[in-house]
Amino acid sequence: MITDFEGEPARPIGERRSKRSPLRDVAGMLRSFDYAALTALKSADFRAGDVNRLTVVARCWVFWVSLVFLQNYLDSSRTAGFLPASKQELKRMLDLYLLQKAIYELNYELNNRPDWVGVPIRGILDIMNAAE
Repeated sequence: MITDFEGEPARPIGERRSKRSPLRDVAGMLRSFDYAALTALKSADFRAGDVNRLTVVARCWVFWVSLVFLQNYLDSSRTAGFLPASKQELKRMLDLYLLQKAIYELNYELNNRPDWVGVPIRGILDIMNAAE
């Protein structure tokens, strides 16, 4: 089931309709994979000993799904003319949008679901560690 494509609910509708780089939407999709994995972990009743192992499996799933999604997106968009020409510029822009999205998520979770703040915090840390 696909839900929540109305944009950022905390932002005004005019801002949500503004034209932006498609990499912003790509970053949003990549961040959604973290939430999908966490939802799966939180929605089932696992034995305590299995949670750590399943968390590792979920992180691996997020990595591979993200990689395949991004590779396919870039392959199909490469000649469209709206992506940066250099890989370094593309990475910087995508990292910026990922960080922006994760910070937005952190604010949202702090205000609405404090028990979920670990998802954006882990995302922020992953982005910062990858930048090093």
